[in-house]
Amino acid sequence: MRRSPILACSALALALALTACSPQPEGAVAAAPTAEQVRNESQRLNAWFDAQYEEWMRFSPIMLTFYGSKDLNDQIDDASEEGLRRRLEWMQASVATMEAEFDRDHLDDETRLSWDLWTRQYEDLRDGMPFMRNGYPFDQMNGMHSMLPTFLINFHKVEDEQDYLAYLSRLGQVPRFFDQLLTHARASAEQGILPPRFALEGVVDQSRRVVSGAPFDDGEDSALWADLQRKADALAESGEITTERAEELKQQARTALVEQFKPAYDAVTAWSEQEQANALVNPSGVGTTHPNGAEYYAHQLRQNTTTSMTADQIHQLGLDEVARLRGEMEAIMEQVGFEGDLQAFFAFINTDPQFRYPNTDAGRQAYIDDATAAIENIKQVLPEYFGILPKADLVVRRVEPFREQDGAAQHYYPGTADGSRPGIYYAHLSDMDAMPRTEMEVIAYHEGLPGHHMQISIAQELQDIPVFRTRYGSTVYAEGWGLYSEWLAKEVPGTYEDPYSDYGRLMSEMWRAVRLVVDTGMHAKGWTQQEALDYFSENGSIPQAAMESEIQRYLIMPGQATAYKVGMIRIQELRRKAETELGEDFDIRGFHDTVLGGGAMPLDLLERRVDQWIERTRAG
Repeated sequence: MRRSPILACSALALALALTACSPQPEGAVAAAPTAEQVRNESQRLNAWFDAQYEEWMRFSPIMLTFYGSKDLNDQIDDASEEGLRRRLEWMQASVATMEAEFDRDHLDDETRLSWDLWTRQYEDLRDGMPFMRNGYPFDQMNGMHSMLPTFLINFHKVEDEQDYLAYLSRLGQVPRFFDQLLTHARASAEQGILPPRFALEGVVDQSRRVVSGAPFDDGEDSALWADLQRKADALAESGEITTERAEELKQQARTALVEQFKPAYDAVTAWSEQEQANALVNPSGVGTTHPNGAEYYAHQLRQNTTTSMTADQIHQLGLDEVARLRGEMEAIMEQVGFEGDLQAFFAFINTDPQFRYPNTDAGRQAYIDDATAAIENIKQVLPEYFGILPKADLVVRRVEPFREQDGAAQHYYPGTADGSRPGIYYAHLSDMDAMPRTEMEVIAYHEGLPGHHMQISIAQELQDIPVFRTRYGSTVYAEGWGLYSEWLAKEVPGTYEDPYSDYGRLMSEMWRAVRLVVDTGMHAKGWTQQEALDYFSENGSIPQAAMESEIQRYLIMPGQATAYKVGMIRIQELRRKAETELGEDFDIRGFHDTVLGGGAMPLDLLERRVDQWIERTRAG
């Protein structure tokens, strides 16, 4: 049995706690730690963090696989309430042990940051527990009904027979896993908390698509069945197993899909269909539809922005940014010689064929090719702006058919830290009318380089910080960086050369500014889905399908959409501060390496990190 570091160190923790309570001589001042003491204490704590994180990760076999480990690759997470509370108790005990066994005053700056982030992880988990019932286990964007097949196909490696059997074991655990999630969903529904009807309709549609085709019916092979056959055949071709054994494994896979996997999906579909009658058709946000909605939304804003900004402050920031961006768009309109007002210009962008890819397979491939070319162009000049560069490659792919949605937002899946699996920029290409040429370039910079791929890959590849830091998640940091990257790309040669592409950059930023207004409008001010859509239409040329998808996203992810602009503005402010205080000593590569070189973090800790870099640079 693996011994817990927490239990092993309990006696020492008690001794330290008693020592800490011993009276000190009156007027005594603690001596400053020596450089050796700081180095030793920092190394000791960093080693402890890695041991603790290894234990923490065992709570999530899915995340272990996601990060390239084969440990527990025959299991799926425990999603029960009891499982969630065990995680909280473990993290609480871990933080208590850290505080008892280590001296924060004897740490270097980087390790103090690790201390603060480890504590912040616990505090975030603790603060979210009262709102356990407010989240939606199944919705049209984030539910495990759509994420699980993507995970199994793309992340569960099959390199030998044992890996294949682990895949089958996971299929067999889906009924238990989905039942735990349905237990949460039913408990929420009993409190009057349901996702909007469109979300439940999306769950039904996506779930049916996952279990459509062979071996579930007479259609073409489903995505999972095709993957399982392909992986079994690959084992036979490599000589890992015989052809006969491959056929036996495929038969076991067929049985698991039909007898275990499909019934679990049928249960999700049945619940979603049943609850549609109780779900709102034109909903407002959680502030008016959840019994504790105001408190929940305030919590979501704190989590997603890592600031104390209120809904009213964020709403006003959005209004101000929308006004500024409208002015910059009008300047583009004048530059291209368009006659008419901004609404007429929006209509022109939305209807003129020159701004659309053909809604054909050739058009879809053209989008992928253009996005890849934009990324390749910017890749060539990255060393002029960054000292730290990612090792992992980046590829552009179309979203799998079973989870593709017209107009849905593009997104990024990280590769592995060792570079064996590239990062993936996923594009929804089912409706090319929702993918304007004007925004192809800016989205490639946001999701790819120098955006999410750069930020996440660099974090994963960092060597001199604890492993948990390389995987720490902070929405405002990650999405703020993504939006900052869109703006930063304008400084790079060969980007936004067409004024309509620069208009696309402004529209992308407008899109995020509108989010501040409509997210707070729906969740704090009672706006309906239609009222939010009307405001979006007044201030953007985004295709109707994309607008509708966006509004629906905000409704099921309250507060998340506010992170982008809040994070971008803060990074811009920190850069201006560094430029002002350092003058000619300011180095753009040094600034970017400071922002990216410590992994993701809340904005207050990022500001502290940048301030420390400014002081070190000043000191020479």
